[in-house]
Amino acid sequence: MWYFRHINKIRPSLNLKSLARFNHVQVKESIKRLQISKVLIANRGEIACRVMRTAKKLGIRTVAVYSDADKHAMHVEMADEAYHIGPAPSAQSYLNAAKILDIAKKSNSHAIHPGYGFLSENVEFCEKCTKEGVIFIGPPPSAIRDMGIKSTSKAIMSSAGVPIVRGYHGEDQSIERLQAEAQKVGFPLMIKAVRGGGGKGMRIAMTEEEFLPQLESAKRESLKSFGDDNMLLEQYITDPRHVEVQVFADMHGNVVHLFERDCSVQRRHQKIIEEAPAPGLSENTRKAIGEAAVRAARAVGYVGAGTVEFILHRVTHEFHFMEMNTRLQVEHPITEMITGTDLVEWQLRVAGGEPLPLTQEEVVRRGHAVECRIYAEEPSAGFLPRAGTLHRLRQPAPEDNVRIETGVREGQEVSVHYDPMIAKLVVWGRDRNEALAKTRAKLSEYQVAGLETNVNFLLRLSGATAFVSGDVHTAFIPQHEAELFPASDQRLANQRSIHAALGFLLNSQRNNSITPNWKGISVESASWRPNYQLRKTIPLKFEDKDLKVTIEYETAPNSYRVQVNDGEWQQIEATLRDTELGLRLITRIGDRTSNVGLLTYEDQVHVYDEVVKGQPLFVVIAMKMEYVVRSPRDGVVANVAAVKQGDAVGKGAQIVLLEDAS
Repeated sequence: MWYFRHINKIRPSLNLKSLARFNHVQVKESIKRLQISKVLIANRGEIACRVMRTAKKLGIRTVAVYSDADKHAMHVEMADEAYHIGPAPSAQSYLNAAKILDIAKKSNSHAIHPGYGFLSENVEFCEKCTKEGVIFIGPPPSAIRDMGIKSTSKAIMSSAGVPIVRGYHGEDQSIERLQAEAQKVGFPLMIKAVRGGGGKGMRIAMTEEEFLPQLESAKRESLKSFGDDNMLLEQYITDPRHVEVQVFADMHGNVVHLFERDCSVQRRHQKIIEEAPAPGLSENTRKAIGEAAVRAARAVGYVGAGTVEFILHRVTHEFHFMEMNTRLQVEHPITEMITGTDLVEWQLRVAGGEPLPLTQEEVVRRGHAVECRIYAEEPSAGFLPRAGTLHRLRQPAPEDNVRIETGVREGQEVSVHYDPMIAKLVVWGRDRNEALAKTRAKLSEYQVAGLETNVNFLLRLSGATAFVSGDVHTAFIPQHEAELFPASDQRLANQRSIHAALGFLLNSQRNNSITPNWKGISVESASWRPNYQLRKTIPLKFEDKDLKVTIEYETAPNSYRVQVNDGEWQQIEATLRDTELGLRLITRIGDRTSNVGLLTYEDQVHVYDEVVKGQPLFVVIAMKMEYVVRSPRDGVVANVAAVKQGDAVGKGAQIVLLEDAS
């Protein structure tokens, strides 16, 4: 009866004939069923939270692991149990295989879900799990090993009839041999680390003269990242598309594909926006690439979720095998959206010995889905990652066709130690145009303060003319730089700075006080008085931006003259308004009115602030319980201890010192 409910949930149109076939497989199967009632997630952030949601839905208890940097993280709060595994650097925590396996045994976890990254494709860890009797939710070690070594994977794929790119995948790694093989393959040429991934250890030599310097650079990076500097050489296909196929296999010999995804638009060889299905492909091409991916999975005796990646020619749509990722991908939600499946549920059931819930004929594609990766990074500065506190984080509300995959909340840190992803916005539409329109609408709902993000860049990207037409490829961003990085970006930055400066001053005026250094904004004129009715110049400096905002004002008419750096003066009317959405700044320049939200810090305690008896001063957490410490009397804050959110404080520590009000 469980199977009937489960299959109908995935595929409402499944008929009784299919159910009978499925039950027949269930009766005849010889694989021993394994009961997974507790799973340890050897990961962090959004993927750990994603796995936990499905596990809880299935009644499976979850165990989290966390580093010093993640002790207050969302995945720790979601788990039934949580264990500390070490300092913040991943090498001492999330990559500590021995510690994680020890916790799995200590917590009586039946299985370990590795998520993606970290230990997800670590052969030795997979083997140790098997040796210790802990289920590794992923493929067998042999498949990870074969697909992790690119030269080996190319040979296996060629034997299985999967198209591969012309190149050299040999064991002779002498400089002389590599140089000779490079000349045979021809230029431009791709140099890849044999054990590489994520764009590391990868270089392009456009000419023979560039080959040796690029080879040396790739070898250094590969040795540092993977402990191995062996290289393979491949013909470089200029500006190709990156198309990948989701495959799934069980222990009974069943293998299916769940259609393809297009991940062509990338920065630093890393994905930023993905969609399913790939735009513009014929049904014959979709069928051929899906079947090739299934052959690839069968060739290595695959079990579980995997992704076969292909290079696809932009014009001819001829495709070649690139690599296979032996784990769940970051972008798996878009496949779930177009197939109505839960791939994490499939992982857990297959790891327990169950057959695949659907045959290839029963996997149906519906509509179009888009995923945007929301990163703390600065696109205009080469997509450099950013770290710090998310002072404000407002995301779109989840809907039936909108998913928000995240592992952080407002007020939490984006750590320097890990990937700076804040969230994944996943949107489904009846067709590609609807999905893209909805994506842009949802991106515009994001409110993030404290860190630079790529949200505005994604808005421009998803609305770019060539992207909307489906002309996507790996060189899309540099080729469309003018449209994606318009000169108006600086004007937008200036406008935001003006709003922040005006909001700061008006809020200070309303409270009849001014804070000398207020979250990145400092006042450079000490003579300012908030309620003085004369015309004044107030220079404000933004600490993390090379911007200086100068404001001349008269308080009565709410009229201001504002200048950014040495630019032109602008006449602005500005007022503050309390609304249900919080404090809003209303500005008018000419015939244009803007209404923006302000993030204020009135809830924080500052030196010289006056407080009244019973006013909250700070919050401490003990045994996961919050305790609000309130002022015992009226007074003035004389000193605040140099502690920040998340710091541990000892018994009897002095946090706030009060003096009597004069």
